[in-house]
Amino acid sequence: MSKSSDASNDATPDVRRDQHPAAIFLRGMAMGAADIVPGVSGGTIAFITGIYFRLLEAINAVPVAVFRDLLKGRFQAFWVACDGTFLVCLLAGILSSIVTLASAISFALANYPILIWSFFFGLIVASVWHVGRQVRHYRISLLAPLIAGIAVAWWITTLSGGQLTPSALAFFGSGALAICAMILPGISGSFILVIIGMYAPVLAAIKAPDLGVLVLFMAGCLVGLLSIARLITWAFHHFHDMVLAVLTGFMIGALNKVWPWKEVLSWRTNSSGEQVPLNEVSIAPATFEQLTGQDPQVPMALLMALVGLLLVLAIEWVGNRKVLPDAQNECSPR
Repeated sequence: MSKSSDASNDATPDVRRDQHPAAIFLRGMAMGAADIVPGVSGGTIAFITGIYFRLLEAINAVPVAVFRDLLKGRFQAFWVACDGTFLVCLLAGILSSIVTLASAISFALANYPILIWSFFFGLIVASVWHVGRQVRHYRISLLAPLIAGIAVAWWITTLSGGQLTPSALAFFGSGALAICAMILPGISGSFILVIIGMYAPVLAAIKAPDLGVLVLFMAGCLVGLLSIARLITWAFHHFHDMVLAVLTGFMIGALNKVWPWKEVLSWRTNSSGEQVPLNEVSIAPATFEQLTGQDPQVPMALLMALVGLLLVLAIEWVGNRKVLPDAQNECSPR
């Protein structure tokens, strides 16, 4: 049996691994930091840090546990059924990261765009390799969903940013749409917000903070999350390799968004009165230097991409050291 087959004997191989709350909190912080950046998916971080399927399982358990246990006063049973400690620690990490890092990441993207985008480019390249390895049986028929995933994600990255009028319905709807994208590896929820013109209003509400707006946005996230998690879980159980092929394609297509060197074709004025790019196209470093007169910083960009790539490999290595002994114990005769 191949290595990839051994690693994927179950549709949910990483469920219930690593119970330490601090480790879950740090994974949540990494997911939150990724979700702030348009073009990077928190779902990708969840996948490469080994909590993706556990997250789906916990989310799917919540609605049933509410009616079966919570409404009947069985609080401990509810907490155990929905993996409450895991969800609370993960959510705390995500929210802590968003609140504390939103300004810092926005500053870094504005002042060191080539280096930051290079880091995420390397991270996603390594994630493509990581997710692709989870396929159980490689076959020609998987090329179709792979190419479809690439085409869809690439098309999304070329869309121009629109502009919704910030309203209660807009914040609720954008929350539902963004969370559906965030939970999918390779699709960036924050980039979806950019496309529909709600990224700046949501980020402003976080920085303020505007609790009324955030409650509406989070309510939309909750509705979207409960819906998409069940669909993804069903798809994994019935079409495991095909889903992984699509997700791998999503990540490859998303590389267009995080390519470090861009030519700005048009600009727009955001809600703060600042000029920000509206339409961009990926270009070669030499072309970037010719058009802008700026140093493309190729050596440092390559170094940052390598850092991102090695970070994913290190996370996978640490995860394998924890998971493999557990798997051996589970498979040993009792």
